[in-house]
Amino acid sequence: MSDTNGVLHVGIDLGTSHSAISASNGARHVVDSYVGWPVDMVARKVLKKSVLIGREALENRTMLDLRRPLERGLIKEGSGKDEAAVHELLRHLLTLVGVKPDDPERPQVRAVVGVPAEALRVNKQHLRQAMKGTADRLMIVSEPFTVAYGLEALLHTLVIDIGAGTTDFCVMNGHYPTDEDQRTLDLAGDAVDFRLSALLRECHPDAQFSIHMVREWKEQWSFVGAPTTRAMITVPVAGKPTRLDITNEIRAACESLVPPVSETMLELVSRVEPEYQEKVRHNITLAGGGSQIFGLGQALEQALVEVGGGRVQTVSDVVFAGADGGLALALDAVDADWEQLVT
Repeated sequence: MSDTNGVLHVGIDLGTSHSAISASNGARHVVDSYVGWPVDMVARKVLKKSVLIGREALENRTMLDLRRPLERGLIKEGSGKDEAAVHELLRHLLTLVGVKPDDPERPQVRAVVGVPAEALRVNKQHLRQAMKGTADRLMIVSEPFTVAYGLEALLHTLVIDIGAGTTDFCVMNGHYPTDEDQRTLDLAGDAVDFRLSALLRECHPDAQFSIHMVREWKEQWSFVGAPTTRAMITVPVAGKPTRLDITNEIRAACESLVPPVSETMLELVSRVEPEYQEKVRHNITLAGGGSQIFGLGQALEQALVEVGGGRVQTVSDVVFAGADGGLALALDAVDADWEQLVT
């Protein structure tokens, strides 16, 4: 279950929508970032559980005080309940890889946790607090940096990690990235969901749907550029199941990401030393769920044409790229790299 020295190393990608963990014992898991507590005694009797996590929580949300506690990839400020939810989520992830957090015989856990590139110090402190009792040593780093580390893309590269809450950028220059090498945009998957929902309500005011349905449609149909197929859905309209074509709305919502992501990408490339800019332009990697938007890479390559062209590729394992990179970093770290969590 642990390394030979009695230590279990883990990489955790703590995301607004999904959270993934990779452990040095070979276990890897991903869960939806939802935590819920039964709202009353009736719900407790039906559910027969004190807390539900992940997809189970989402599917039973009508009976729960449901929390999606990671706003922009970090614990929502001023909410003890959300901090408790993140604590439960982290305990659940460690349990999935074979660790019982309350077991005195468990191995020492050393965890690398990825957060948005411009995470505020106060939010990092919230995360440290939530990690107490679940990990012994902690390293908090930026999400795109963990992706770059896992890919060994450490020199003359740019990683763009498009999650649900944030889009994070990190230029790698052969050393640990500085604040100048990184950026965070609050425009990401959630923003696309809200934009799509607004467009659908504008075009189909009598249609009935939830934000959860909108997220599923986006994940199934998302694209930019010319459509290769039509996005067809069936929803109640005045209580009657009705077939709707939402292709144009999907395209408009997804393409709302292209200008801000392109602008930030070009701005970061322009800050690279002049002799290395061409190398960086040809070594851009997309990660995160948003990297799966069909045609996005080509749209970003088109934006690079005005500065001499470039190449954009997508990570092969979107789900675990961040967690695997965090694990790789944890295994390479020396004792001085870790901060010790005191319970």
